[in-house]
Amino acid sequence: MSGQVPGPASGAGSETGSESGLLLTGRDIRELAAAAGIRPSKQRGQNFVMDPNTVRTIVGRAGITPGQAVLEVGPGLGSLTLGLLEAGADVAAIELDRGLAELLPMTLRARGVDDSRHRLVHADALQVRELPSPPSGEAPTALVANLPYNVATPILLTVLERFDSVRTALVMVQSEVVDRLTAGPGSRIYGGPSVKTAWYGRAVHAGRISRQIFWPVPNVDSALVELIRHDEPLGTPAERDQVFAVVDAAFAQRRKTLRAALAAWAGSADRSERILRAAGVDPTARGETLEIEQFRAIARASGEIT
Repeated sequence: MSGQVPGPASGAGSETGSESGLLLTGRDIRELAAAAGIRPSKQRGQNFVMDPNTVRTIVGRAGITPGQAVLEVGPGLGSLTLGLLEAGADVAAIELDRGLAELLPMTLRARGVDDSRHRLVHADALQVRELPSPPSGEAPTALVANLPYNVATPILLTVLERFDSVRTALVMVQSEVVDRLTAGPGSRIYGGPSVKTAWYGRAVHAGRISRQIFWPVPNVDSALVELIRHDEPLGTPAERDQVFAVVDAAFAQRRKTLRAALAAWAGSADRSERILRAAGVDPTARGETLEIEQFRAIARASGEIT
């Protein structure tokens, strides 16, 4: 699916809150931030969602079911968190900003959410190696988040790498990032992130997001990307690391032929050519034309060519 995710209706984000129920309105967001002395940080890519309609659309698209354990990275002031909780999820959240991490539990409590429904850790998501366990004790099976735009791709790939229990992801990121993650071979924006995402599963464009549902309004367009993991992993972690090393080398010098681009990785241009031919890949091709399976074939062949 690609298209526009419904934005705020007229009278939007709904300053009155009459239709918001459990969720935060634009007025709630501003009042919470003002009371806590919180100002959105451009350095950390903070833009808070302030429209209940959009939140419910995102949660609905994620297919969250009651009792499901969900991971959220960067919950901010709690807009999406409350949407997930409203849908019946148990939420495990990771928040880097200390002020936001301290405020969120109080916000949820004030809106009648039992402490047993959520867990939060104050940490850098790129450094976390053990997820906060929701009250159910179940490991999170879905990632649903409005990711900080400056580190969105590393966070998504890190979660997929470290936490096998996460089978689906629906994340809001900069529109250009969605285009790169979902690009196919032959596209000028196809690159390392595209291939690495394809290792884990199938990514699709899941809808555009209006700038007007954020506070502050960003100067970039936003969109949703949805990923569903492959039923079976493409390989072991060690194999993945070998494949990703090939991918990194191929796209570090993407204008060069693979024979030249992979020379340093292979030890020499001659050896890279032998590896490529053994893998059934044209040495004069470029990385942007290869699918994930061809990168896998190159990694496998490298272990057979001396």
